[in-house]
Amino acid sequence: MKIAIVGVSGAVGQEFLKVLDERNFPLDELVLFGSARSAGKEYTYKGKKLVVKELKHNDDFKGIDIALTSAGASTSKEFAETITKHGTVMIDNSSAFRMDNDVPLVVPEVNAEDAKNRPRNIIANPNCTTIQMVVCLKPIENLSHIKKVHVATYQAASGAGAQGMAELENQVQQIAKGEKPTVEKFQYQLAMNIIPQVDVFTENGYTKEEMKMFYETKKIMHTDADVSATCVRIPVMRNHSEAIWIETEDELSLNAVREALSNAPGVTLIDDPANRKYPMPLFGAGEDDVFVGRIRKDLTNPKGITFWCVGDQIKKGAALNAVQIAEYLVENKLV
Repeated sequence: MKIAIVGVSGAVGQEFLKVLDERNFPLDELVLFGSARSAGKEYTYKGKKLVVKELKHNDDFKGIDIALTSAGASTSKEFAETITKHGTVMIDNSSAFRMDNDVPLVVPEVNAEDAKNRPRNIIANPNCTTIQMVVCLKPIENLSHIKKVHVATYQAASGAGAQGMAELENQVQQIAKGEKPTVEKFQYQLAMNIIPQVDVFTENGYTKEEMKMFYETKKIMHTDADVSATCVRIPVMRNHSEAIWIETEDELSLNAVREALSNAPGVTLIDDPANRKYPMPLFGAGEDDVFVGRIRKDLTNPKGITFWCVGDQIKKGAALNAVQIAEYLVENKLV
């Protein structure tokens, strides 16, 4: 089994290395690719030094079984044919192909079998906020069809990659020194602030990030449910949080919902508000699961449930989900 990482120098690329190692992924050879700027850099995997190759339009992907790509949508679009032309399966972390009809959009806990039908040998990794939400929605959907979803996200600086995290850290240090914070990556100063904008606005007043949650949820869950989202950037280094309200066809008991979530793959239930136990981004960095708590009835709707969830955006929201897709392909002899 020969695996490639494309975009290894970025935050998600570095997480790919960690996740493959942690999960002892069954690979025989690992090949690293990056931009001209990253070419020649060395990274260590299981004690072996690997040199980054420059991504070019050539035959470097011949013999590679799976490529985990996280180099941005424009790069994914430009190099997709180069990566896949010899039979490599491209698991892409960008937004480039997510809504293409001939590209499956996969969260293994929800729709792993969609990975079997990949006409272009491309499988798309969903947006981070969508991933952690649908992992929680699926066990509830199994109890009763979800008709509507309202969600407010509280997204960490990690969602903007290594540069976003560096900017937040730098701003905190500048403020502590009494200096004016430097603003480059985000629309405004993020430290000691929140920004009610993630990505650019569309004509309907929602941002692209919010519309990703609308469209991607439908595709992943094969559902007619609509999602109305408000996505907010907060001054947390890592781990996204979401407050979610759902309406189901049938009225569900809280006990049934808690039991379904506690038994769901990829979910850890922390729901003991009497003892101040609930998920927080402070404690979830580096964890595989999505953490769920604050489960309660929606006071405006007898068929409504509301809950809170926290997930590591770089891990489950990106690298881990892609590696889990690769694991599914290997385990089911689909590569």
